[in-house]
Amino acid sequence: GSGNLKGLRGLEAESEAAAMALGQSKEGGEEEQEVGFTIDIKSFLKPGEKSYTQRCRLFVGNLPTDITEEDFKRLFERYGEPSEVFINRDRGFGFIRLESRTLAEIAKAELDGTILKSRPLRIRFATHGAALTVKNLSPVVSNELLEQAFSQFGPVERAVVVVDDRGRATGKGFVEFAAKPPARKALERCSDGAFLLTTTPRPVVVEPMEQFDDEDGLPEKLMQKTQQYHKEREQPPRFAQPGTFEFEYASRWKALDEMEKQQREQVDRNIREAKEKLEAEMEAARHEHQLMLMRQ
Repeated sequence: GSGNLKGLRGLEAESEAAAMALGQSKEGGEEEQEVGFTIDIKSFLKPGEKSYTQRCRLFVGNLPTDITEEDFKRLFERYGEPSEVFINRDRGFGFIRLESRTLAEIAKAELDGTILKSRPLRIRFATHGAALTVKNLSPVVSNELLEQAFSQFGPVERAVVVVDDRGRATGKGFVEFAAKPPARKALERCSDGAFLLTTTPRPVVVEPMEQFDDEDGLPEKLMQKTQQYHKEREQPPRFAQPGTFEFEYASRWKALDEMEKQQREQVDRNIREAKEKLEAEMEAARHEHQLMLMRQ
């Protein structure tokens, strides 16, 4: 079964620039042997990045049912030594974890769609099963403080405070644990108790992180060609013409969307005012408490 993989092992860079970026090295001289890429793995780890995290884990779909673990590992051999290899032959998929996110991105870009035994491989980043969203963060919370705070539940791979386009904290962040048990523990403890990260008694709100694929999306080749698909595809993209049935119902959809937007904005205003009121009451109560302590 390794005949089909032979070409993959010796894949050349598509351009000299790509070859240089990947640190390609060929053995010159008298020996006429096929040599793959030599990649300096350390150069692909970003400052502070931990190796072999779940962000470096790839899902590989549409595998031949007779693929061996050796064949599977050979596919990825030029992207460094993996720390995890799993194959489900019956269902034709597998997982592999590489050392850094950048290496995984290069492997995905190069191997996705590659034909293996008449099957195009489908490679995606695996879902992170131990990631949590953290809300209600104080503006003084940094990535480092967030990681330090949540490390009490177990090893944290990555903690990020989300900022806007001007670098200002949004009050939200996320924490990626190395395994599911500490993530569950953090979720339970923070739901049952009031976990405070700074002096102000402002508890964080922790939820399981929603997983999205906003990189690959849904290409046409993966669409299910159902009866509804064919019916909806009869008409091409177009603007509805005023005075038609289409325009009337499209206008009603837009009105519904506008109503939802206005109601959300009103809810946001109400919540913002309630939070400001709570902060003012908290500050007044703290001041009163300090005065009381001074009188004693």
